[in-house]
Amino acid sequence: MLILTLHDSDRIVRDVLNAGARGFLLKSDAVRDLVSAVEALLRDRTYFTSRVADMVLEGFLQHEIDVALPAHDSSNRLTPREREIVQLVAEGKSTKEVAVVLSLSVKTAETHRSNIMRKLNLHSISDLVLYAVRNEIVHVAQPALAN
Repeated sequence: MLILTLHDSDRIVRDVLNAGARGFLLKSDAVRDLVSAVEALLRDRTYFTSRVADMVLEGFLQHEIDVALPAHDSSNRLTPREREIVQLVAEGKSTKEVAVVLSLSVKTAETHRSNIMRKLNLHSISDLVLYAVRNEIVHVAQPALAN
């Protein structure tokens, strides 16, 4: 799901991500961003413009989005394989892509992902991404500014 809106409040972005959106654009963003977003979603990846990514990062840094388990307690609870899966999912890989990369069946990858979500008490992919960032499983890179 890709959201295109005029509204850019932190609350709206958070609600949209919790609803399962994998892309978010503001109507004020460039047309090339819309094309890039559609292409990313067709490849089963996430897409956020730098403005929206900044909002998500800022909200994260201000602790506006809470994950039930503290980061320092939960990171040691994952097996190395589960950490690999968290990393791949947080990087935007689909369950099918995770299965291919790790040479697993799709069902096994789905089971791992489900177990991870349950183990960490996470309820959405956006929660999983935030968990991965907080626990340094993935890193947020700021896109280069175009002139």
